[in-house]
Amino acid sequence: MSYTTKIKEEISSINNTESEIIAELAGFIRNNAIFTEDTITLTTENKTTIERVQNFLKTIYEINIDITTKDNNNFSKKELYALVIDQKVNKILQDIGLIDKDNNKLGTVPTYIVGANEEIRAYLRGVFLTCGSINDPKTSRYHMELFISTPEESIFVQKLLNLFDLNAKILGRDKGYMIYIKEAEKISDFIRILGANNAVLYYEDVRVYRDKKNQTNRLNNCEQANIDRIVATATEQLEQIKIIEETASIDLLDDKARETLEYRKKYPEASLKELAEIISFETNKKLSKSGLNHRLRKIKDLAEQLEKHRQKEKD
Repeated sequence: MSYTTKIKEEISSINNTESEIIAELAGFIRNNAIFTEDTITLTTENKTTIERVQNFLKTIYEINIDITTKDNNNFSKKELYALVIDQKVNKILQDIGLIDKDNNKLGTVPTYIVGANEEIRAYLRGVFLTCGSINDPKTSRYHMELFISTPEESIFVQKLLNLFDLNAKILGRDKGYMIYIKEAEKISDFIRILGANNAVLYYEDVRVYRDKKNQTNRLNNCEQANIDRIVATATEQLEQIKIIEETASIDLLDDKARETLEYRKKYPEASLKELAEIISFETNKKLSKSGLNHRLRKIKDLAEQLEKHRQKEKD
């Protein structure tokens, strides 16, 4: 069972008040239905979802409609579950704000359907149940999307989402509009808004684990980068010492620089900080990192001068 299916299964068990049922039906039907003059046809791949809609219709409108199955034309192996509503059609359309009492078509969702916070949540549940999906947080990217067919509905749903500060955005597609959220925390908030508390706990557990793992990887990468820098610096310094020794020029260094040269050879893997601490401890003379750098610079300058002289002699 996919993570999206688990969320839909969980929110399908939520109990609604009558006004919340109307709001959830509105969100579902407005984004799912195929209308004829006297029928409303609803389809979904999720049996629990269609049973929830069936129960709503029985509770509010006292109509009994059998669920049927049909082949899925979307290249999916899953069959579609369908409800064909042929009773009290106008009453339902009026209640969900698609037509007024004179049967005139309405362009936008009436405010009374989503007038309260819980009704907004119920409307979003209906939308998600019919056209929503959320990536399992174990996957490589965080992503929530709702695929909506009309621009008016997509803008309306985006506004509802952003009432909860979810930073939802719209992207045009060939056959509709995708409302999406990419931020992990915002997706978690959205699942909580839907009322899928168990799904939220799972999401947060996985997200925290992933974040900790990523942080550990970053720290390891940073540590490895530091090691690489230390090795590169020490290798360069050892090459400089080799030039000085090959040309028998150690006596051109002062005592402190010669001392540093010997310690670098003795401790080739030490960082500058570690090498300064070692020299301080073994000589009983305090040596700072900047002081060590000054000595090493003398070694470097001498090595560069000797190398230039050697190249001139070759030429």
